[in-house]
Amino acid sequence: MTLRHLPRFMTILLGCAIASSTSAQSMPTDQVIDLPLSSGVTQRLLWTAPRNPRGTIVMLPGGAGDVGIERDGDLKRGHNFVVRTRAAWNARGYAVLIPDTIADQNLRGVRSSPGYARLVEDLVRFAHGQVRAPVFLLGTSQGSIAAMNGAAHAASGSVNGVVLTESVSVMGGSGETVFDADPGSVRVPALVVANRDDRCNVAPPANAPKIGAAMTASPDVRVLFVSGGVDRDGNDCGSLSPHGYYGIEPKVVGDIANWLDAHLAPGRTIR
Repeated sequence: MTLRHLPRFMTILLGCAIASSTSAQSMPTDQVIDLPLSSGVTQRLLWTAPRNPRGTIVMLPGGAGDVGIERDGDLKRGHNFVVRTRAAWNARGYAVLIPDTIADQNLRGVRSSPGYARLVEDLVRFAHGQVRAPVFLLGTSQGSIAAMNGAAHAASGSVNGVVLTESVSVMGGSGETVFDADPGSVRVPALVVANRDDRCNVAPPANAPKIGAAMTASPDVRVLFVSGGVDRDGNDCGSLSPHGYYGIEPKVVGDIANWLDAHLAPGRTIR
C-alpha cells in the first residue's frame, strides 16, 4: 500500500506489515514518514491505513510522547493505547497517524503550548493531503492535553471531532492539564472517555464531566464511562493498566469508533 498524493518533500522510509485478522480489508502496512513542519523542524510519523479509509485519526500518545519510531518501522515504546491498537482502528475503516517526539524531546509540559497547537495543525493538514476524508483528534492521558489544544486552535472545518481518553485533569509532574489547553475554544464535537476503574492520580474518572463542561463552545459533548481492565505492570498511570484500557481494548475501540462513525460529516475539507 502506498500513500496517495504524497507531497514531493515527504520521504517514505519503510513500510512493515501489521496483522489485522479481524479486518476484511487488504492488510494495512505501517509507513514511516519524515514530515517537515511549518516551524522548520522535521516530525517523524507512523502512518497506517486500510483501503479507502472513511476517516483519519491523529493519535496523540500519553506519557512523554516518545514512541521511538525507528527508520525500519520498529517501535522502541509501542505499548501506549493509541499505538498498540492501530490495527483495530484500521479494521474499523480508519487511517491512523501517530507522531513521535522530535529529537527525543519529553513532551510533558509542552502539549498545551501555542507551538504544539501549530504542530497538531501541521499533522491535520498532512492527513487531509493523504485521504479526502474527515479527520479526528484522539489523545490519551497526557496526550489528551495535545488533543484538546489542537482542537481548540484547529482551522475551521479541518477537524470533525476530538476524543479525550483518561485525560490528565489534576496537576502533576508535567505542570499542565487539559484545563490549560483552552477547552473553551473547542468548537467541534467532543467525546470524553473515562474508565471507572482508572486509579491514576492525575486522571480521576470523576473529573470527566468537568472536562466536558469546560468545552463550552462545542456543539456536542458526550461523556462516556467504561469499566474494567487489567494491571499488568503495577503502574496505576501506565499503559498496561486500566488507565490504558489494557484487556478491554475491543470494547473501548468499538465504543469510540461508533461515536466517530456518527460524526462522519461529508464534504468537510481543510481551508
